[in-house]
Amino acid sequence: QVQLVESGGRFLQTGESLRLSCKISGGTLDQYAITWFRQAPGKERDIVAAISQSGLQTYTGDSARGRFSISRDNAKNTVYLQMNKLEPDDTAVYYCASLERTSPFYYTSTPSDYRYWGPGTQVTVTS
Repeated sequence: QVQLVESGGRFLQTGESLRLSCKISGGTLDQYAITWFRQAPGKERDIVAAISQSGLQTYTGDSARGRFSISRDNAKNTVYLQMNKLEPDDTAVYYCASLERTSPFYYTSTPSDYRYWGPGTQVTVTS
């Protein structure tokens, strides 16, 4: 079974930077596009960024644009989310997810479209 596991979440202060990792097991990363979502308590799960299988296409959500970037290292079966200039509003559980390999899209903004999810990693940003 394909599994995704996030890591790297921690407590930070406003303006700091952090890199999250998403590692895939039970499969080969280059077969999967990966999307990062985040969810704050009481809020809906929102897309943060996505990267295609090749890494040539990326997407960043409105709240992340200009501050966050996504990259992948297929040899390490890992996708990264680099987060800069963090703000308290970035506080959330961050998840990585993947659509079916047969999906014609490398990402969608709808969480229910995704087949595989990691358990999440907590990022907390204080003022």
